[in-house]
Amino acid sequence: MEVTMADLPGIGKKMSFLTAEGSMIVLVTHHTGKRELYFFKDPEEDEADFSLELTSEETRELGAQLLGAVFQPVDSDKMKLFKSKIVMEWIELKDGSVFAGKTLGESEAGKKTGVSVVGIFRKDEVVASPGVDEVLQVGDTLMVVGKSRQIAEFEEMAHGEGI
Repeated sequence: MEVTMADLPGIGKKMSFLTAEGSMIVLVTHHTGKRELYFFKDPEEDEADFSLELTSEETRELGAQLLGAVFQPVDSDKMKLFKSKIVMEWIELKDGSVFAGKTLGESEAGKKTGVSVVGIFRKDEVVASPGVDEVLQVGDTLMVVGKSRQIAEFEEMAHGEGI
């Protein structure tokens, strides 16, 4: 990111940020504390695509949020590690499934495979966080979470294979 600063005599300072995507953000800070934020999709244009006026307090809050005061995203390397360990998959129960016709508790899907069933899609209905008394039906699409090996084992059983 390229950042440039310029004095605006009698007004304050101007900071321009050229983004990796080729857009430009301009922040004008007035001596009075008022801030103006401008967005230019094309940095060569004279007129901003969008502008916003912020108070000193709003600017500090926005800056704190941008710095991660409340929410810290997961580092991409950690996310890759997380993704390699845990998988979420949507699996349809087919004829011959050992789970069909049983409640989630009776199916012992978690005990047998290690996956967690976190949702069920049934025709026009969505069951989020299904309870152990939810009856599983042929044609249900189950949202399951687990390790790749566990998901593969669950899928075999959901399709009536590898019983």
